[in-house]
Amino acid sequence: MGSDPRSCTDCGQLEYAGAPLCRACVAKVDAIVDDAWHQFLRDTGIPDAMTGAETEAWARLVIEDLAAHDWRVVDAAYDRIPCTECGHALSRGPAHCVACTAAHAYRYGAVETDRPSVPRGNEHAIRVNVSAVRRPEGLSGHELTARRLVLPYLLVGRLPTTAQAQRLAAELRSTPPEGAAAVVARLFRPGDGS
Repeated sequence: MGSDPRSCTDCGQLEYAGAPLCRACVAKVDAIVDDAWHQFLRDTGIPDAMTGAETEAWARLVIEDLAAHDWRVVDAAYDRIPCTECGHALSRGPAHCVACTAAHAYRYGAVETDRPSVPRGNEHAIRVNVSAVRRPEGLSGHELTARRLVLPYLLVGRLPTTAQAQRLAAELRSTPPEGAAAVVARLFRPGDGS
């Protein structure tokens, strides 16, 4: 941990921060959960090459016991179950979809384990920001901007204090969109206590 985030060659923002508009950044954000799903299958001895019905069945088994699985695996499992109400991946549908909104809340029953050498709470922050970027419906433009711009720093092991996060949110509300990345970068500048 402790390295600096890298720039995305497609959009020029920091990797991950271009989501949900940049396809390359969206793929990186989705890989956060998809890679965990594939590792879960390998660790469990489940063949990765399954039919859609088999994949959905395994995904349903995972969400039946959320507390037994890492949040990344749970989020990936929800991605593999279609919502019967809206047709999107369960938990990722529009904010007005009752089934997706309920599943979105339930997913927080999964396990969060901080990685070694990161501040306590870093994994929770990653989880919340990944969730926001992957399901931006219902978020204000300022909140989505903050969550997507902070995500690259969280992924390299940085974590703002509560006071820093509150100051950042307040400053971003009065910052034009084109200046938001500079505000976030200033927060995570070495020596600023993050």
